[in-house]
Parts: sequence; C-alpha cells; structure tokens
Amino acid sequence: MKPATDSEDAPLVAPIYDMVVVSNRLPVDYVGGEGAETQWKSSPGGLVTALEPVMRANDGAWVGWAGVADREFDPFEHDGISIVPVPLSADELEEYYEGFSNDTLWPLYHDVIAPPSFHREWWDAYVTVNRRFAEAAASVAADGAVVWVQDYQLQLVPRMLRESRPDLVIGFFNHIPFPAFGIYSQLPWRRQVVDGLLGADVIGFQRAADAGNFSRAVRRLYGYKTRGTIVEVPEEDGEVRHVVARHFPISIDAAAFEELARKPEVQERAREIRRSLGDPDIVMLGVDRLDYTKGIRHRMKAFGELLRDERLSVQQATLVQVASPSRERVETYRQLRDEIELTVGRLNGDYSTLGHPAITYLHHGYPRQEMAALYLAADVMLVTALRDGMNLVAKEYVASRYDDDGVLLLSEFTGASDELRQAILVNPHDIEGLKDAMVEAGSMPKRERARRMRALRKRVKENDVANWSATFLETLTGVGKIAPGVSGPLRSAVAKLAEVERLLVALDFDGTLAPIVDRPEDARATERARAAVERLAESDDTRIALVSGRALDSLKDVASPPVAALLSGSHGVELQLDSGGVTLDLRDGELTRLEQLIEIVEDAASAADGAWVERKPAGIALHTRRLGTSAGAALQRTARERVEEALPGLPTRGGKNVLEFAVRASDKGEAVTRLRQHSGADAVIYVGDDVTDEDAFATLESDDVGVKVGQGKSLAAYRLRGPDDVAELLEVLAELRDAAR
Repeated sequence: MKPATDSEDAPLVAPIYDMVVVSNRLPVDYVGGEGAETQWKSSPGGLVTALEPVMRANDGAWVGWAGVADREFDPFEHDGISIVPVPLSADELEEYYEGFSNDTLWPLYHDVIAPPSFHREWWDAYVTVNRRFAEAAASVAADGAVVWVQDYQLQLVPRMLRESRPDLVIGFFNHIPFPAFGIYSQLPWRRQVVDGLLGADVIGFQRAADAGNFSRAVRRLYGYKTRGTIVEVPEEDGEVRHVVARHFPISIDAAAFEELARKPEVQERAREIRRSLGDPDIVMLGVDRLDYTKGIRHRMKAFGELLRDERLSVQQATLVQVASPSRERVETYRQLRDEIELTVGRLNGDYSTLGHPAITYLHHGYPRQEMAALYLAADVMLVTALRDGMNLVAKEYVASRYDDDGVLLLSEFTGASDELRQAILVNPHDIEGLKDAMVEAGSMPKRERARRMRALRKRVKENDVANWSATFLETLTGVGKIAPGVSGPLRSAVAKLAEVERLLVALDFDGTLAPIVDRPEDARATERARAAVERLAESDDTRIALVSGRALDSLKDVASPPVAALLSGSHGVELQLDSGGVTLDLRDGELTRLEQLIEIVEDAASAADGAWVERKPAGIALHTRRLGTSAGAALQRTARERVEEALPGLPTRGGKNVLEFAVRASDKGEAVTRLRQHSGADAVIYVGDDVTDEDAFATLESDDVGVKVGQGKSLAAYRLRGPDDVAELLEVLAELRDAAR
C-alpha cells in the first residue's frame, strides 16, 4: 500500500495499492452501527478463503459491495485487509444481481438446467454496475498495479479497466462453468461479454473444457486467432495482444481444515452428531447452497428409492442434508426450497422411526468448525451437482479426513472430478447408477476406503489454495517462487506427450540447456542436459530442435548438437533441416540495410565500455550484460533511437540484456511452426527462458506443452528454475517416452 498525500501535514488522500481484488461481495458482512461505530464481521465462502492469504501477503485492497442496499460506506481496514465498498441501490440489486447475474447468466452458464431470462433493463443495470466497480478499482490502483477481477457478475470490468487504465495488469477468474457455444450463443449480449473478458491479460477458468469453450466463442464471434491457451487480440494501434485463457482449478486451505479436524473438541462433536442420528452404520452427508445446480433432488430421489426397495434401512443408513439459504428473493429458488422440503417431509413420514430419521434437513449455514465435525461424522460425502465450476465441499471433506477414512461420491459434472479421480464418479442424472454408487460407497471395505482417501488427500494437499493463487498470479505477473525439480502437473503433462506417435522437442539454448555466462562463446550445455538430448535424439519418433537467437554458426559451435537435430538460428531467419543446408537468402535491399545497421549500432556501442555487438546473417545484437542496469538501458535507448531515425520500421526485439535488430522479420514462433511442419509432429514441447521465446509459446496448440525457465511474465503454462531442472525434465521425458513404446 502506498498512501498518497499532498504534503507531510496534509490529510490522507485515497490510498494507492499495488494489488486490487474486485468481486461482487466484500469479504466482510455489515453487522450494524453508523459512522465510527460501524461493525463488520468476516464472511465465510470459498472466494474469501482463497484470497485472504494473498491479500494479507500483498497488503492489497478489496473492492466490492458491502451487502446492504442503498447505503454508502467509506473505505476502512478489517483484519489486515483494506476494504473499498461499492454502493448498490435496491433497484440495481434486483436487476444487476438477482436479475442479470443470477436469472440470466447463472442458468445459462450451468447448461440451462433452469431456463434463463433475457431482459434489456437487466443488461443495462449490469453495464452500469460493472462500470461503477471498474471506476472504484481504477481509483485505488497504483501505476502498473495488478487488478484481479472475480467471477461472472463482473465480466465487463476488464475491458472497462483497460480503456481507462491501460497501465494496469488485469486478471479475471471465472468461478463458474463457461458453456459450450451452442448454449452461450443464446445470450443477446454475447459479443459484449466476450469483449469485456478479453480486456484481461489472463482469463482463468476452473476446467480446461471451460477455457476451450471460451476460445471457441472468441473464434465464432470475433474470428480472432487462438492457439492452445493463447488468444491473439488485435489492438487499435495495429499491434496484437496475447491473452492467456486457461484453467486454474481453485482449491481450499487444506492444512486449516485438517488442523480443525484434529482438534479433540471437533472429534467429540463428530461422535455426538452420530449419536444424535441414532448411531447408524452409514451416515451420508450432502452440503450445498440451496441451488438447482447442486443435484439435491436427485440424491434425495435416489436415497428414497433405496429405502423403498429395502436396499438400505433407516436403522442402517441416514442422510444429513445441509442446504444453506441462497437467493431467496428469486422465484426459482423459492420453488426449489418448497419442492425439497416436501420431499424431505414425505420421505421422513414414510420411512423414519423413533430415533432413526431418514433425512435430517438443515436449512442454514454452519461455522467452519461445525462443518469439520460433520465431515468427520460422515461415512459417505454426496456431491451430486448437475453442473459445478469446482465444488470446494468435496475438497473440504477430503482435507478433513486425516484418518484416511470416508468415501467421496462425486459428480463427473464438477470441476473437482478432473482432479479427484479416486472418488466414486457418478452421473447424477442416472438415478439407477447413483443408487448403485451410494450402496457401493456405504459397503466399501476399509482398506479400499483408505487407499482412495490417501490418494485424494495427496492431491488436495499438493494443490491447495496457496498453489492456486500463486499459479494464477505467476502467470499474470511473472513473479513468484518456482519450486525445484519437475512439478506434479508438469510431469503429468509430459506423460501425456510421451504417448504421441511423433514428438518434436524444441529447446532454446542459452539459459535453458546452458547457464547464462558473460562471454556467449563460453556457453555450454550441462552434461545432464546434453546426455538427455542425445538420448531423445536416438529415436526416430522423437525429433530434437534447437531454436536460438544466436547465428547458426555460433549455435553449432557452442551446442555441438546431435547429427539428427534440426536447427534454427537468428530467431528463425536461418533454418537447417534434414538436407543439411541453411535457408537464408538476403536480397540486395536487405544487404544494404544490414550494412547501415551494423555501422549505426557499432558506433553507438563504442561509446560504452563493456558493451559489445554480435553480427548475425540478417541482423545485429547489442549486448549490455556487462553494463549496469541503468547504463545498459540508456545505451539500448540511444541505439534504438538512432536506428529508428536512419532505418524506420526495422524489426526490433529486446531480450535479457540484449537489443536485437533485423533486416528481415522472423521470430521463434515462425521457426517452431516450420519445424513442426517439417517433422510431421503430432505434438510439441517447447522450453525457453527469454522474452523472445514467448513468440514460440504463442504458437503452441492445445496438445502441446510450453515451459518457461526462470522468472518473468510468460504465456507458458509451466515453469522450471534453471538448466539443471531442464535436464531433469528431459530425463523424465526420455524415460516416459521409452516406457510408452
């Protein structure tokens, strides 16, 4: 936080923050009071749980609605977080929130489980409120601040922020599903919403399928080019902005739930809960917001039929259903509550006995400690959502089961099902299949329960909320701690690559296979990396390509590549394919410009002791590594200005302490595309460390893998620390490739 003042004695002006989170609701609830006596309490919820640690660590501001209509509150501090309230009128609450957000977008994005309503006045309110949120965020964001916008209520905010504050780094995360285009296209304002989202630098989704649905919508509505997780968005100045649209599955604070579950008082409460239910053999538990997407009716129908058919009895099994109140002013939700309460009453009337209820129905929320006790008391957790972005309840149950017991029955239509594969996966629409799965869960042997739960817990603990937020922010900003070695997600991605018939392994050299050194001619690949490359190159179904900014002769000299390797030098200007020849043909005009370019840059470099110039076949590189940061930047600026004045429009690119000019436009992305075509590869893995490698990452397709080496903002989905970890990655790939044959 950077408090801004007009002078030392001036009153505090609105604070300016380097990180701003924007969501529909604030992480606090209004309790009461006026002015200085106003009281607030922290509000529960998955989003708050996910972002609280990030906000405290970054001393950031949270922008959102305070939960009270027709009231305005001044910014304040609460529990270490700066709060910036945004007001909403009662009419806006009805039209923007209850209307467009929850009666248009919510059912539409959940595969039209309930019919959405389309009203122009609701859309107008949505635009108005989104603009107010955008203005509030812009007013408290520092120059170059990170602004992270949350969820479907605020999909227009990224574009509004980009138009008013192009200096900002903007992220957006969609916590709910994004539908297939055939469903999404029903929205009358489909283009405006997609355009709003494309204002972000990174758009996050819960599942890879959701990200794919969004990319298809972009192509259908705007015709923009997409490659893998990258959307190429043309700007008014003619430049192309790369937007990352990929999945970042959200999670929970797993350690906190386990800590709660281990408390003696929570364990005693779990035993008390079971006694109060008549000590049945099997306690089945459902925990949901009262929402038609959660499949509550389906699980009750299945449970009722199991009792009817005497596959279960109330002495043997009971169902506890926690259904926290939700959107009770929306008619669809009122009808749902009435229907569920009628079902509960009917089943209890038909099957309950004294001391043995069929269903215990609880229409209110509970504090986290009580939830941990319920999770410990439950033998079977029922998550039967018809459509769900993630479902954090499934992960909370797993995190709480430190005893490696309990069974998770999980809908395949939740985002959690992509990760929690050791659960019993079900299609909740298949009532017979759901019934069989419930019986299977209730009768599963203890050894099998423990085996499954250990695997589930390992997954949840490795991919907790801290990992989720760190991964998203690292993609957005390029700043974050990179763990040593090859991460689990990267290892899984490489395992899939190892199965393809023909694979292209494309590698940058400096900073990737070889550590960065002061003298480029001294660079050499590490022994482990060299050995792994040679092992991969021995197979006919795996092609190795070195893709470098170096001139091809220089690359051959330092890399000593395998005979069968494909080579790309000078950022794709030079290519050596299987024929052994080099494709390069400068025309007369290009040769003339090259001579002028060399003269200009060498003259500029001669004024700075420690700078040196590297000549290339189609350009020249000015190296400033031996200069200080400010001196290097000044020299690069001088050289750029001189070249622009004499040779306007010449392609220029910056890298790590290097500025390169070329008389022929080309980049590593073009090189990778040509290498893919030449090798006939079914998939590509590209590993690089420099800014110039981003052009290659931008060309990767959905089945490819991009790996960024080191810090810095990147389009790559995975990261490694340095050449030693690159060597480990190549060793893993070689082993998996051999095993797959």
